[in-house]
Amino acid sequence: MEKVKAKKHLGQHFLKDESIAKAIADTLNLDGYNDILEIGPGMGVLTKYLLEKPINTYVIEIDTESVTYLDENFPKLKDKIISKDFLRWNLNEVFEGKQFAIIGNFPYNISTQIVFRTLEFRNQIPEFSGMFQKEVAERICSKKGSKVYGILSVLAQAFYDVEYLFTVDETVFIPPPKVKSGVMRMRRKENYTLACNEKMLYTVVKMAFQQRRKTMRNSLKSLNLSDNLREDKIFDLRPEQLSVEQFIELTQKIEANAI
Repeated sequence: MEKVKAKKHLGQHFLKDESIAKAIADTLNLDGYNDILEIGPGMGVLTKYLLEKPINTYVIEIDTESVTYLDENFPKLKDKIISKDFLRWNLNEVFEGKQFAIIGNFPYNISTQIVFRTLEFRNQIPEFSGMFQKEVAERICSKKGSKVYGILSVLAQAFYDVEYLFTVDETVFIPPPKVKSGVMRMRRKENYTLACNEKMLYTVVKMAFQQRRKTMRNSLKSLNLSDNLREDKIFDLRPEQLSVEQFIELTQKIEANAI
């Protein structure tokens, strides 16, 4: 079939620069797993470089036109094309509890949701790499003190070591997006179990950054903390001043306060 037409409602921008596609494929170290899942392969510009590696490559694609194109042009993908929505698909239909990596030139309209779903399945995903809208990639990788440091930064870095790798210009896509893109990588920490309640950490982080200009004492007011705990100096800080480790320590203190 002829080339696939990019669909705006799916957030498709097809990468046309082969050197960038190869560079993205090379960001994975292929250590500790035998399978890769590429999200949103489109016409397979990244896929072709993944298929050269000594690893099983699966692709998941919601666009039926792209699925047909991949099926016709990549015989190595036989029985490895998943025509589903990644955000709603049960990953263990294919991976059955095994370790696997995620990679992709991610649709920008669902890229943060892809990261949150990866965190949900972190027990099986030791490595994650791909292209985002530049500001989203920077936000995930930002450290405390940054203006873009936020919910996604803290939660991703609680479980993964994150790294911003390189910037990609708008001109290498069809159609070109209105913003630059950034490639980042997450490698799961050796010890990725939390020293606090995960659900409570999510609550604390989200409440804090929803009112990021306020001190922690004010943004967490509805948790009904004891007067004694509220005197802790950490509550004088605003959320962007707390490191990931401090958020975990604070969550521990809040849990102890509730006992």
